[in-house]
Amino acid sequence: MPLSLGARLKDLIKQFINYKILVQMENVVFTNLSIPEIRQLFRQELETYFEANKQPEQAPTEQPEQLLTIQQAAEFLSLAVPTMYSKVSKGELPFMKRGKRLYFSRTELMEYVKAGRKKIGI
Repeated sequence: MPLSLGARLKDLIKQFINYKILVQMENVVFTNLSIPEIRQLFRQELETYFEANKQPEQAPTEQPEQLLTIQQAAEFLSLAVPTMYSKVSKGELPFMKRGKRLYFSRTELMEYVKAGRKKIGI
């Protein structure tokens, strides 16, 4: 009775596990190996491959400054939008204006919050 495709594949895999194929130039050499030896061989080959194809590490690129709308900035600072407009008109908040729109730098808002932090001496 002929073997099914699945059984044939399992048989081929078992045969592969039991033999190591080394290709040197045009010569093929079969050697009996145990499963731990095959694993070690695969590890070595993968390390060699990845070492040879290693990409040079690139310095992390600086992310562009994230700009927030007045609604986003109000949410970020946990303030109401009218309070934001009040603080802008008093010059208390760092902002940028383009046309009729106000924009806020997330970094500058964080610095604003940190600058208002009170230091407690113990």
